[in-house]
Amino acid sequence: MLKAAQFWLLSVVSALVLGLVIVDLVLVQVNSSLQHGINERQVYIQQSLQLEGLYRDMVKALAELAVQNKDERLRALLALQGITLTANPPAPPAKK
Repeated sequence: MLKAAQFWLLSVVSALVLGLVIVDLVLVQVNSSLQHGINERQVYIQQSLQLEGLYRDMVKALAELAVQNKDERLRALLALQGITLTANPPAPPAKK
């Protein structure tokens, strides 16, 4: 039979082990949810990179339209997105 001191020592050790198992399960769940969020952000970034060329072409076309048509509303819309326009003056005709 176990002595009283041995019984309590084993009870405390087993309680600590049980507590560590519970902490481990909680940490596994937290880690899993964090990994899921990271994976979602990674997919979003990859999809954004694939569309970057298209977005650049769209902004360029909108900027050209704003300059050609002197459309202040379109300029304001682009400015709200952080895009500033500077119109280059037309090149003078070449002399012969």
